[in-house]
Amino acid sequence: MEFAELIKTATVESVLLSCAGLPAVKGTLCITSHHLLLSSCPGGDSQPGTVELWLLIRNVDAVEKRLAGSSGTITLRCKDLKVLQLEIPGMEECLNIASSIEALSSVDSVMMMYPFFYRPQSLKLEEGWNLFPLEQYFQQIASQTSQWRLSNVNRDFTTCPTYPPAVIVPAAVDDDALRKAARFRQGGRFPVLSYYHPKNGTVMLRSSQPLTGPNRKRCREDEMLLGTVLDEGERGFIIDTRSAQAAKQSSYPRWRRLHRPLERGRPLQESFIKLVEACNDTSINMDRWLSRLESCRWLSHVKAALSTACLAAQCMDREEASVLVHGAEGTDTTLLVTALAQVILDPSCRTLVGFQGLLEREWIEAGHPFHLRCARSAYSHARLKQEAPLFLLFLDCVWQLSRQFPFSLEFGEHLLLTLFDNAYASDYGTFLCNNEKERCLCKVKESTHSLWAWLNQPGEKKKYLNPLYSHNALVIWPSVEPQSIQLWQGLFFRWIRSSQYLDEAWAEIERLVEGNKPPVKESAGNRLSRSLSDPAARTENER
Repeated sequence: MEFAELIKTATVESVLLSCAGLPAVKGTLCITSHHLLLSSCPGGDSQPGTVELWLLIRNVDAVEKRLAGSSGTITLRCKDLKVLQLEIPGMEECLNIASSIEALSSVDSVMMMYPFFYRPQSLKLEEGWNLFPLEQYFQQIASQTSQWRLSNVNRDFTTCPTYPPAVIVPAAVDDDALRKAARFRQGGRFPVLSYYHPKNGTVMLRSSQPLTGPNRKRCREDEMLLGTVLDEGERGFIIDTRSAQAAKQSSYPRWRRLHRPLERGRPLQESFIKLVEACNDTSINMDRWLSRLESCRWLSHVKAALSTACLAAQCMDREEASVLVHGAEGTDTTLLVTALAQVILDPSCRTLVGFQGLLEREWIEAGHPFHLRCARSAYSHARLKQEAPLFLLFLDCVWQLSRQFPFSLEFGEHLLLTLFDNAYASDYGTFLCNNEKERCLCKVKESTHSLWAWLNQPGEKKKYLNPLYSHNALVIWPSVEPQSIQLWQGLFFRWIRSSQYLDEAWAEIERLVEGNKPPVKESAGNRLSRSLSDPAARTENER
């Protein structure tokens, strides 16, 4: 397929671009294979035009057109929730532009996407892809215990098509037993180590559901694998995130099952759509807004996810018991819970680099199907298939943690917004495909740039740091009371309401922190929490 075949009209003059909160701009609209550009008309013959719009077409979620006389208006609703309007002179040009954008934004072939063509001068292709090897994570665990080993049982992806080539498993279980256990788990996702808690040696495992069936089948190797995790007399917890209908009693007498159903498919996507619709409706009154906010149930999903992650963390840290987390397929709510629990438990996961490593390990390599789940955002008119904003729900939960513990995360909201944007449409290959097997087949790591390489450049990295950060070695236990869960306005109102004053306030905080660094080793967070009158700030520092 040639991109040129999809572009019916490449250039249109005198197009008026408008976007909420910004003045309208007239200029020349151009369509390329991957971008929509608008260059404003120059002020004089000698002055070049200014590029007012540089939109990755993959970011377009829905195209709406309205014709009036000899001209037309195209509304572009983007996956990052931005809404743009283009007033185009000429009916034929308007229809052609709309048709071209629809066709280009619907290209589903991974290897035709922009990351395979993007070549920034400041980066090398190999940079960033090996920043967080599983071997390095395993060595940290191996330095504290000899009960685990790194297995290459999945080196050719035949044992489990959605697992990475290497996984961490109990040292007492050989690869043949792992293969047999895999056949008893949906999609071959047998229990593997997700997190080792250094405080007390407990572990968190993750897997998919066991294939017990109506006859309540059992698997000796699967039971043995879970049995080797527990010492004599110990008991563990299975946190089951499936629906009540799907969850069944299992044959693991030393493991107590805790049922915590979490939505993962169509209900979650529809909740996201309804919330965005409510946020964009500026005509509603207070009662109507509160009613729509409640009926979309997004904040209920946030609360449920945080509560379940807290339960997993509590089992490990306070009950001193190991945990197995699984849903149905083990690629959605399972990863949501294991990743969130680690942010709560482990201060290293709350650093900028540690958080990136967590995402690589628990979302990307663990096989969350980004290509399927993030194919469409909140505006698409297409019939829902397998889209679901699980990763956005995770980012929202992390934002809730950052709001309740403003000094404990090294990164700020800007990083979370950037991750949301890149999961849905990106210049980089990090979130492409559904699993490591697909990335290998598409040669993603050989042919695209890594998002981590870009984020970790010194000039970029500074944008994502939290100026108030103070290392906190403690577990951060969030409040999950309904009153404590707030709407993430920085995301859902990002293009509706100007953030100018908030941005200026953060810039001033950064300036104060930079200019007020004392000679003694005292962090900005500790210093500010003493001086600020905010009781929440004081409370966090006292924890």
